[in-house]
Amino acid sequence: MSEYQIVDAEDQTVLRDGTIKLHGPEAFEGMRKAGLLAARILDEIAPMVQPGVSTAAIDDKVRELTLDGGAVPATLGYRGYAHSCCISINHVVCHGIPSDKTLKDGDILNIDVTPLLDGWHGDTSRMYFAGEPALKARRLVEVTYECLMIGIEQARPGNHIGDIGYAIQQHAEQHRYGVVREFCGHGLGRLFHDAPEVVHAGRPGTGPEIKPGMFFTIEPMINLGKPPVKVLADGWTAVTRDKSLSAQFEHSIGITETGCEIFTASPAGLDKPPYA
Repeated sequence: MSEYQIVDAEDQTVLRDGTIKLHGPEAFEGMRKAGLLAARILDEIAPMVQPGVSTAAIDDKVRELTLDGGAVPATLGYRGYAHSCCISINHVVCHGIPSDKTLKDGDILNIDVTPLLDGWHGDTSRMYFAGEPALKARRLVEVTYECLMIGIEQARPGNHIGDIGYAIQQHAEQHRYGVVREFCGHGLGRLFHDAPEVVHAGRPGTGPEIKPGMFFTIEPMINLGKPPVKVLADGWTAVTRDKSLSAQFEHSIGITETGCEIFTASPAGLDKPPYA
């Protein structure tokens, strides 16, 4: 049985104690501002994603935009991580480390940012194309975005976390794609990672009940091949075991009385590639 905790928006000492936090209007406003900044950062870096550009240069731009927005990158220094975002290319599932490596024509990549603004975390990621990717890569990205939005449709009071995972899994497997189990969505707010865990595969009616005031991410990782992944020796980079392509989208949401609010929707309408 899941435990829920009503939290004060002004309380900056919230603990990661396994309880699912329920938030009020002031917290929603804080998350709107953090989410909007995160979405604007992903909008503004879109023109940079071109063949020949290094992922380190993109990371530098993310840091600049985050600081200019009055926030700090939550990933910078998190468990020793030394960068302002994660950039995962082709068969990298998540937590790809920015480097001097340059993008190649046809690459697909996920860029994951989390500005910490006034104590609130705006966590979101989006796929990008460098040049012209293959048709199978484009289709994977399209279906992964559909998985995200289908999962979000299930995020409403009275449903369960398992309903989200079930909907995502059903849609991905209809296309014979693999759904990653090793990584999942998570609660957030004052904390970067909190309860509940939002697994992107599962059975309907299982897991914690979804209640108004909950904040969490939905971030399906969908593989062109089989689901299993492995983490490389750097301790961060997760890749598909069969070296197949992988795609991911992520939104931070808040549960309302009637459904959910997406905090990280693109203000420019750049929700999925290709971006004009």
